[in-house]
Amino acid sequence: MKRLLAIGEALIDFIPEETGKELKHVCGFQPKVGGAPANVCGAYVKLGGEASLITQLGQDPFGDKIVEEFTKAGINCGYVKRTAKANTSLAFVALKNDGNREFSFYRKPGADMLLEAGDVKPEWFADAGVLHFCSVSLGDFPMKDAHRKAVEYAQEAGAIISFDPNLRLALWEDVQALKQVILEFAPLAHVLKVSDEELEFITGKTDIREALPQLLTGNTKLVIYTRGSEGAEAFTARTSIYAASKKVKAVDTTGAGDGFIGSFLYCMQRDEVTVKELKKLTAEKLEEYLTFANRFCGISVTRYGAIDSYPGLEEM
Repeated sequence: MKRLLAIGEALIDFIPEETGKELKHVCGFQPKVGGAPANVCGAYVKLGGEASLITQLGQDPFGDKIVEEFTKAGINCGYVKRTAKANTSLAFVALKNDGNREFSFYRKPGADMLLEAGDVKPEWFADAGVLHFCSVSLGDFPMKDAHRKAVEYAQEAGAIISFDPNLRLALWEDVQALKQVILEFAPLAHVLKVSDEELEFITGKTDIREALPQLLTGNTKLVIYTRGSEGAEAFTARTSIYAASKKVKAVDTTGAGDGFIGSFLYCMQRDEVTVKELKKLTAEKLEEYLTFANRFCGISVTRYGAIDSYPGLEEM
């Protein structure tokens, strides 16, 4: 089973000690290691795979905490750089009664944003089965070019490229710039994950089937459409399938979508799915993957945090 590489932010999520309050009224927080690409690595590793994150942390105690937690979780830190030019990124989170979140980011800039294209090495991708990334680190700063280089090396290595837009509007002064960068990078990915909350922003449409011609373009062979408690759908040029989710009481949705795509990618790598085989995946196999990812996600949201909330393969 090949490794998963992810590129992007690793940060500290400050999770509130109380729910049902706006961020400005929360009195206490617990620090948890997070960042969408890091979470995806965490899910993949929890299930028994090998994963490495390409990122940069500050030379500060929060960066130390992330490295310690990665090591404890089994995430490879060989491609994690440290810098004194900026601090490790922080995100303060408030949880509503339904488990949804309000964010405030301390990242102007964060150390991860300053990773440069030259910091990414082609030999890292020699045995990689997947490269995963999101949109948080695609702003107008050096990390964007590092993503371009990572995608180039992953293509050359024949790895599956996975993209989850994972919208964080609070990080963008110009949301149209966010839309444009998503439309630039999405066609580079073989697997594109879009949530029901993101579809209209990205495509201008609210119906996934109407939006598919805009999503199944370029290199994209598989579109995964997640609908939270309503389940998920998968689409290729040949087939489509829906898988329902089991209803659970959500206490914290932090990292839920990351756990979904991380566990989905794990299933594909377990079965040694290649780029060429993506468009040939059967409805039965896609349903199996979606059902597994729905179950993984369903367990995660009943617990607090992201990586800490993910189940292992035995529990699954």
